[in-house]
Amino acid sequence: MQRRSFVHATTAAALTAGLGLGLLGAGTARAAGHARVVRFGQSASLSGGQAGYGKDVRDGIAAAFAAASAAEASHGLRFELVTLDDGGLRGHCVQNVKSLADSDVVGLIGLTSGAGAEACMPVVEEARIAMLGTASGNMGIRSAQAKGAFHVRAGYDAEFHRMAANVKEVGLQRVGVVTLGDTSQANLQAMTQALQALEINPKTTVAIDRNATRFDAVANQLLAARLDGVMFTANAEPVAQIIEHMRLARYTGLFYASSFAGQDLVDTLMARKRSCVMSMVVPRPNALGVSVVAQCRRDLALLKKESRLGMTTLEGYIAGRTAVEATLAAQRAGGVSRSRLREAIAGLRSDLGGYKVDFGGSTQGSRFVDLISVDRYGRLVG
Repeated sequence: MQRRSFVHATTAAALTAGLGLGLLGAGTARAAGHARVVRFGQSASLSGGQAGYGKDVRDGIAAAFAAASAAEASHGLRFELVTLDDGGLRGHCVQNVKSLADSDVVGLIGLTSGAGAEACMPVVEEARIAMLGTASGNMGIRSAQAKGAFHVRAGYDAEFHRMAANVKEVGLQRVGVVTLGDTSQANLQAMTQALQALEINPKTTVAIDRNATRFDAVANQLLAARLDGVMFTANAEPVAQIIEHMRLARYTGLFYASSFAGQDLVDTLMARKRSCVMSMVVPRPNALGVSVVAQCRRDLALLKKESRLGMTTLEGYIAGRTAVEATLAAQRAGGVSRSRLREAIAGLRSDLGGYKVDFGGSTQGSRFVDLISVDRYGRLVG
């Protein structure tokens, strides 16, 4: 696998070529030619079973960087994103982060493997580099020891509490849990604690391989347990397969999926006319009355490529916007370096337009969680 085969740079010069010089102005273009380049590095799943998820996160960050490069070109600053493909594999993610840490990137952004990000923490701490906006609620990178990991989205603990409350509210008694076999034990512990706090004890817990191609045996195991609800914390493909298998077997219970399943699951369920309750850690992507959602749509259009505005793209965009604001804060403090960027993130408090990121001395910048239902017609309701 050519993990270095994809480098995505969103520069003011590239944006000028895409939009036409007249829109930015000749003076802006000349300034962009002498701009200070600030590079962020990303390890993402651009291939394999999580490719859609990884590409969506990448595109969201790229949109934020492209817009910021255009806005800051006259001030001599532009943003670039260097993305390496890890195929959703933890070991490849670690190799990529080591490579990026040895390069000239000022920070890491938008890793798409929570397990990979957790395994990267020793590299992050040794390099004294900020790891911002990992697109995962992984609890292993939210411990007190993970000081270099900064989060712009809620962790799985907040998601699980919201889902468990709904399970209790609708009166489900026999609940099964499906989790990834390579995930942090802290994730399973967070889900178990959320359920036990409401006196709900899982009847069965199944660990799966995120990169497997068939999940019939898992679905049959869940059917045999005679559950009235299944809670997933997994990527979209296994969740979609298990839901389809169980529905074809006339299962009538409810399904709950964490945000990790992302827009891919929404799109798959829409195509198959299936339903599921999902937790979201960003505003609804169809809520164009929310400023950050509307701005994301506009900035995606600047990329001049096929990009979709879904919950996963929006999560990447929010991470990108946060990186831009932290970079500008570091620039005002005397210049952009790894140490100054970490300091700027740690003190950042910002309203991105209907979505607040407030670190306030903590590495957890948001605990926003929304619970929605994807109905069989693909609508986000509830």
